[in-house]
Amino acid sequence: MVAPRQPPLLALVDELLAEQGQLQTPVVRAAEAYDRAQRGQFNSKTHADLIPLTKPGPGEQYAFQVDLDSCTGCKACVVACHSLNGLDDEEAWRDVGFVVGGSRAAPYQQTVTTACHHCADPGCLNGCPVLAYEKDPVTGIVRHLDDQCIGCQYCILKCPYDVPKYNDRLGIVRKCDMCQQRLGAGEAPACAQACPTHAIKIIKVELHVSVGGALRPDTSKFLPSAPDPSYTQPTTHYITKRPTPVDVRSADAAVLRPQPPHWPLVALLMLMPMAVGCGVADKILDLRTSALAVCGWVAGATGLALAGLHLGQPLRAWRVFLGLRKSWFSREAVVFGLWFPLASAYVAVRLGWLPLAGQLRSGLAVGTACLGVLGLFCSVMIYADTHRVFWRVANTAPRFFGTAVILGLAGALTAPGAPLALGYLLAGATILKLAFETKALAALAEEDDGMSPPARQTALLLTGPLRPANELRVFAALLGGILLPFMVSSGTAPLWVAWPALAFALLGELAERYLFFRAVDAPKMPGQPDPGRGGHA
Repeated sequence: MVAPRQPPLLALVDELLAEQGQLQTPVVRAAEAYDRAQRGQFNSKTHADLIPLTKPGPGEQYAFQVDLDSCTGCKACVVACHSLNGLDDEEAWRDVGFVVGGSRAAPYQQTVTTACHHCADPGCLNGCPVLAYEKDPVTGIVRHLDDQCIGCQYCILKCPYDVPKYNDRLGIVRKCDMCQQRLGAGEAPACAQACPTHAIKIIKVELHVSVGGALRPDTSKFLPSAPDPSYTQPTTHYITKRPTPVDVRSADAAVLRPQPPHWPLVALLMLMPMAVGCGVADKILDLRTSALAVCGWVAGATGLALAGLHLGQPLRAWRVFLGLRKSWFSREAVVFGLWFPLASAYVAVRLGWLPLAGQLRSGLAVGTACLGVLGLFCSVMIYADTHRVFWRVANTAPRFFGTAVILGLAGALTAPGAPLALGYLLAGATILKLAFETKALAALAEEDDGMSPPARQTALLLTGPLRPANELRVFAALLGGILLPFMVSSGTAPLWVAWPALAFALLGELAERYLFFRAVDAPKMPGQPDPGRGGHA
């Protein structure tokens, strides 16, 4: 009996399926390696190639090496890391993104897998106020100590590669530790072992002594489109045999990403400047009433109380002084912690509850004011130390101290017996601060080359997704900081108008501090473009 002939199309499908079954794709090779391991035929040589055979010696440390030519962007490394470390659904310690470049005639695109770079000078470790990070002296691995973390998230701001991830459920930050326990047992990290093309492996890198005596790795093999490696000295090596275009950039470089508002910090950084400004104004004006001193104390106490809401683990916050040697966060907490009892004592003196002689009273006032100013300086340095362009000292200091001047004058204008000329000073200070803030929009005048540098990112955020908040800030400042105070000082409005002026001034500074957090440039490793979430042409 002659078998019926298959239609030509079905015969072609069968032929292609048979051919596909013989292809040695990365996935097929990985499946075969797994089958051999199940039969006890594991290829130890292939496994050993993923990690060094010996521990790092003096002047060496472990580091990731990523072969860009072998990375296919399959995300097997992401899945393996997630599974082995038991991460939550929305949590990931390893990411896969793209870099692009070249020309229309010769386009360039490359997938990139990234995780913690276990830097030689880690920003996360240097900024942590409770010493919840440690760098292993032998392996160089940067570990996060979960049981020490207070969930302040400052390490997220300090890391230019978006490595530490905040876990809402646990109230702490967590990150990649290069599967340190597996390495100690002679096993490759989950990401390296799961990669079907062996694009990821662990190598030993040499650390060279710099001019200042610190150990520094060779950062010439770091990803060209990544944030500047000179800040934290990352150790990851990205290797490729393909020529890299000069204009290579992250595929998501043009995506606008408004940052979290951090509302408790917004409140702290608006109310503490007000407390300092009112305290200084009370000392300078020497009014008979204690209203201004009480107003400043209430603002400071409220700001400090609300700041605790930012912590995921507030009961561990007593350890915040441990990072005093390196962390500006610790310094701010200690200084404001000393300011509060002094400010409380000063208010008690002004209310007549604590009798003090004239010189002691004056010394208490001066000491309280100086500590407040020092605390504000620490606040400025907290954000300047992140190396983000929008948070540089030249941009942050005028904002924080400008808020102290404006809210101090606005508060003083409401005090009984205050000189009416304060309204003119308030209007002038507000005009100067608004003029200063417009500098953030200067980058819009520059030609858009598609690279979206940090300053342009901030300007586009202020005129794009954050425009309503920016307009509210200007409106409230014009009304509460200029128009109403001017009317009070000129006698065209009754004295009680100073209170709505203070309210609008507070609203304007609140909006400005909200924009301070949301419009900041946020450096990160390359990701994937997502025009549906804030991208622009």
